Amino acid sequence: MARSCSLRWSVIITVLGYVSCLPLDDDSVCRAEELAKYSLVFTGKWSETAFPKQYPLYRPPAQWSSLLGATHSSDYYMWRKDEYASNGVREFSEKGEAWLLMKEIDAAGEKIQSVHGIFSASAIPSGVGQSSTELEVHSRHSLISFMVQIVPSPDWFVGISSLNLCEGDHWKEQVTLDLYPYDAGTDSGFTFSSPNFATIPQGTITEITASSPSHPANSFFYPRLKQLPPIATVTIVKLKGKRVYVPISESNLTSTGNSVSETPLDCEVSLWSSWGLCKGSCGSLGSKSRTRYIRLKPSNSGAPCPSLEEEAECEPDNCV
Repeated sequence: MARSCSLRWSVIITVLGYVSCLPLDDDSVCRAEELAKYSLVFTGKWSETAFPKQYPLYRPPAQWSSLLGATHSSDYYMWRKDEYASNGVREFSEKGEAWLLMKEIDAAGEKIQSVHGIFSASAIPSGVGQSSTELEVHSRHSLISFMVQIVPSPDWFVGISSLNLCEGDHWKEQVTLDLYPYDAGTDSGFTFSSPNFATIPQGTITEITASSPSHPANSFFYPRLKQLPPIATVTIVKLKGKRVYVPISESNLTSTGNSVSETPLDCEVSLWSSWGLCKGSCGSLGSKSRTRYIRLKPSNSGAPCPSLEEEAECEPDNCV
């Protein structure tokens, strides 16, 4: 009996050992050549035409921070949707300061060898423009992540989280992605120029859409749109010996497809004021009026402004 149990356990252990040695899914293992180099072109498309609501024109005007990224394995992530931002991500998304985030990336590389390298690209001094850099990936570090802060903003950014440039036994030749704004969940401001107002308790990283946050004061709130136009794009091209130049024309900086993206912005007006005094002669009906003012002028064929003054009949209070 004892011998039979011993034999049975030996068989189980052997089977388990065999299962643990089976190769992982093709999608989870990079079998491409060890190293590959890429060029990365970040293109800002944050124009007043595409995003007319509260578009920052001065102090400071619309612009992009420097780009900070890393090539890494699946053991590390820089940021992730629906997760809490690290202190480094908070500092970068709120202030554009990269030092703490770089320390976090370096620490992950030293502790668990999950980071292959850090890459960066220069800031863009306007909402529309481009910046580029080069990066190197490794077969054991085939993922890339990066962030670019939207300036000015409370804690908003665009970026990529853990994009895999390896596909089985080869490196991808080119990847082009549209980028949309994210909220780091650390500041509760609604507008580009909101003063600092820390989110307590801290929220998770969420994508900003045309309807979320669902508040008319939100700078990205466009209830007529199903989806925001891309605020930026990124193109990543595998280098083959010589450096590859990716030409970007002026039309590519401001267009989506073949037409310029024009986001309609409806007129927004204030609430009505209180009714004024009822004026008129004794023995007859008088009139009173109230007013409202334009809070946001329409643009790009948005709904026009309604009447700003209204009158109504009334019984005179102090008739003459």
